[in-house]
Amino acid sequence: MDRTDPETSKRLDSDGKPRGRHRRFLVLALITTVLALSTGDRATLSVAAPGLAKDLAIDPLSMGWLFSAFSWSYFLAQIPAGYLVDRVGSRIAILVALVGWSIATILTSGVGYVAAPIVVLYALRLLLGILEAPVTPACSRIIAAWFPSDERGVAGAIFNSAQYLSLAVFTPLMGFLFHYAGWQHIFTVMGGLGLVLAMIWWWEYQAPDSDTRLSREEYDDITARGALTQLGSASSKVDVTHMVPAGKVIRSLLSNRMLLGIFFAQYCVASLSTFFISWFPSYLVEARHFSMLQAGFVAALPAICGCLGGVSAGFFSDWLLRRTGSLTIARKLPITLGLGLSATIILCNYTAANAVVVAIMCAAFFGKGFGALGWTVIADTAPKEAIGVTGALFNAAGSVGGIITPIAIGAIVSRTGSYDGALIYVGCHVLAAVAAYWLLVGRIERYQLAEPKAG
Repeated sequence: MDRTDPETSKRLDSDGKPRGRHRRFLVLALITTVLALSTGDRATLSVAAPGLAKDLAIDPLSMGWLFSAFSWSYFLAQIPAGYLVDRVGSRIAILVALVGWSIATILTSGVGYVAAPIVVLYALRLLLGILEAPVTPACSRIIAAWFPSDERGVAGAIFNSAQYLSLAVFTPLMGFLFHYAGWQHIFTVMGGLGLVLAMIWWWEYQAPDSDTRLSREEYDDITARGALTQLGSASSKVDVTHMVPAGKVIRSLLSNRMLLGIFFAQYCVASLSTFFISWFPSYLVEARHFSMLQAGFVAALPAICGCLGGVSAGFFSDWLLRRTGSLTIARKLPITLGLGLSATIILCNYTAANAVVVAIMCAAFFGKGFGALGWTVIADTAPKEAIGVTGALFNAAGSVGGIITPIAIGAIVSRTGSYDGALIYVGCHVLAAVAAYWLLVGRIERYQLAEPKAG
């Protein structure tokens, strides 16, 4: 894009002052909202599950398979979605994803009216996973394009906090809809919100090199400090599609010990996230005897704490980076402290007081938010030619946890009649994530792909 005087003039108000000095933070708010809604839509089944299970006679093990359906297709779609994001750009990828998954969510409200409702429900959850797959690779690419290195910790943490913000906002809403309107309306309302957001997205988002509401002052500042502002431009798409074959990129990424450690840690962390967006409302209703309306509001409390943990971790991590100059310390220390606190979820097995259980869950999810710097680390380490594919592999690793965890918990609950083993399972996984960062990842730095051979 030509950023000479004619183009710059589009960025000036009538008094000649540049607009959009903080445009990147509006972009961050937009992608945070997209992630929040995508998390809310994948959590619709967890809130609807008690009513759905009753109406359709679904046992715990079968419900575990339904919870995992999203992650199966989400996992399989990650690499194609990441490569697609690198080819077409984030704006188009997210628009198509938003419209598609919102329609799939609305259709889920009608599964009770078909001849094989469980089969149709499973198919719609698979479709939801495919359609949500481009979101996080695309948003990781956006963070790398819009934010310099010394702001990515905060940006990544705020973005990642969307999953907690989503549950804090949407779980009470879905609990309210369940209680007063029926589980079907959870899906229609959430799907309708997605279609509205798709229109806002198309109107508001552009890549840095194309956004006329971004001032030249801000553009030059973030570029000088390390933002990859050329991502999304026509030239960057040509480089990806013609110079870096997907198979070669993937083999190179999977041969790097640092990235493998990051991917494994994400698999472990996903067990806790998956528990919260799948089995947690059922745990509150079945093991702790809350009503569904109460469970919706109680589940919001740990989510709020997770959001606070996520945002504070970003500021803490970037402060450490400025103070120490070490990206490794700035990312690993918050991850260690946060995930160590998350492991206290196991303590819920040793108290009968619901108030204590809620307090422990709040502490555990504050820790999970504080330690969830994975997307920030990906923005720090992914090769600039393949941020979408790297993000897709990272997300795919988390999807493996999303596949295994609901089934494992369903099996544990079916065989033991208790959630105690499920909490131990989750707690041990987050401790394994800490071990991966210290034993496998090593120094955190941007990985460089080998230069393609001429000819």
